[in-house]
Amino acid sequence: MSFSVSSTLAHNLAHNLAPDLAHDLEQRLDRQRGACVLIAVKERALSKTRLAEALSPQARIELVRSMLTAVLSAAASAQTVRQVIVMSPERDCIPAEVPVLADTGESLNGALMQAHAVLREFGCREVVILPADLPKISGTEIDALVRAGRAGGFAIAPDAAGVGTNALCLVSPAPFRFQFGLDSRRLHLQEAQRMGLSPQVVRLPGLEFDVDSPADLNLLDAQPWHARLRA
Repeated sequence: MSFSVSSTLAHNLAHNLAPDLAHDLEQRLDRQRGACVLIAVKERALSKTRLAEALSPQARIELVRSMLTAVLSAAASAQTVRQVIVMSPERDCIPAEVPVLADTGESLNGALMQAHAVLREFGCREVVILPADLPKISGTEIDALVRAGRAGGFAIAPDAAGVGTNALCLVSPAPFRFQFGLDSRRLHLQEAQRMGLSPQVVRLPGLEFDVDSPADLNLLDAQPWHARLRA
């Protein structure tokens, strides 16, 4: 026999348990609900061309691979995540146990809409969209994004400038029209409001920092794998 526990009941139970037992219960319930994380990454050889002045083509490929590994690791460590999936035109070095959804490379927003539809068909009600270039992201930050999404049906993590979008959490059975590109934060919030959701904005360091320019590379010097790329 199996049963589920509502979030309200779980919260009340947690208050009546010892702290270590309450934490364990919350972890188990987060896993039971579980978000599906969808990580989007382009063909490696076509990625990060704006870094051409600072890195060789092979170094850019290795950079993308290393950042993707960091995002995969963070997603795998998040308490609220039960499945990690990559959307890409190629498997490349993605671990065999991680499913890969094909991306034709024609349109990021169109590919995301198709992937979101597939995940909903398979029963994934909570879907997190992450790019592969968030090298400082942590599992706890993904958890914060998911819990914010559960609170309002939609959560967004803007980039450091507050104009773009670095992550989304969708908790809705309805299709969502993705708006990645110029002014995507405003357009994503507008789409969430159109759907009747209550958007939550999450600002955390690892979610804000992405690598788009040579200047961003200087902020990666603490990463051992980055030192190897510039050697």
